[in-house]
Amino acid sequence: MCELFGYTAPRPVRANHWLREFYSHSGDHPDGWGLATFHDGIPSIEKEPVRASLSPYLASRLTEPVEAANLLAHIRKATVGANDRVNCHPFVGRDNRGRVWTLEHNGTIFRGDVLGPYFAVQEGRTDSERLLLLLLDRIGARQDALGRALGAEERFAEFAVFVRDLAPGNKLNLLVFDGETLYAHTNYAGSLHVRFDPSGAAVLSTRPLGSGDGWDPLPLCTPLAFRAGDRVAAAPCHGHEYVPTPDDFNLFFTDYATL
Repeated sequence: MCELFGYTAPRPVRANHWLREFYSHSGDHPDGWGLATFHDGIPSIEKEPVRASLSPYLASRLTEPVEAANLLAHIRKATVGANDRVNCHPFVGRDNRGRVWTLEHNGTIFRGDVLGPYFAVQEGRTDSERLLLLLLDRIGARQDALGRALGAEERFAEFAVFVRDLAPGNKLNLLVFDGETLYAHTNYAGSLHVRFDPSGAAVLSTRPLGSGDGWDPLPLCTPLAFRAGDRVAAAPCHGHEYVPTPDDFNLFFTDYATL
């Protein structure tokens, strides 16, 4: 599938050591890489549809300091969508009150009829981009109903309902940043970990980095929110753990062919 990496800290942290190790995993995930750094909540996105370890641009980029208080990174192993830049993560969009959301996904949506309408309007062809479009529509609908922008707790509540609704039958590992708060979710055992680093950062990664010390598996099926290095919220466990079955990809490709 893919690998995810991200962190949130109370002040800018140099990320080069983490990124070099994370991107070194790209031999198993050769279909693209991405990097999002955030300044005043607005992402700066860099990505290419090439294996990270073979990218001259990325090699040069990592010789310079990469510093941010909030950061997302991704390496892609394609299951849906061609090896094009538009299919590389992270994906970015604005809600109807102007807030910028950034999403990256590790997994596959096997049962996702609700995503079908976005196939015709998305820029690329990934189910992951369609997840972001659905999330933005749900946030927008709630804001329209209230006649105002959602607060931080309300945004997290919408994210929690979103993953609860999409998790059954799907592998749904997500890191999502709303310009203020980093949301995380996994429903596949052993595929997302967290470490509270001495730098003050809350660091999340598909695989533990470095020596592996201090990393813990993220609680399964439990939407979480992190801000400025702290875990600030947790929703109840929804119980929809993803366990692979031989029929998953047969079902997926049958559904995908009808879109």
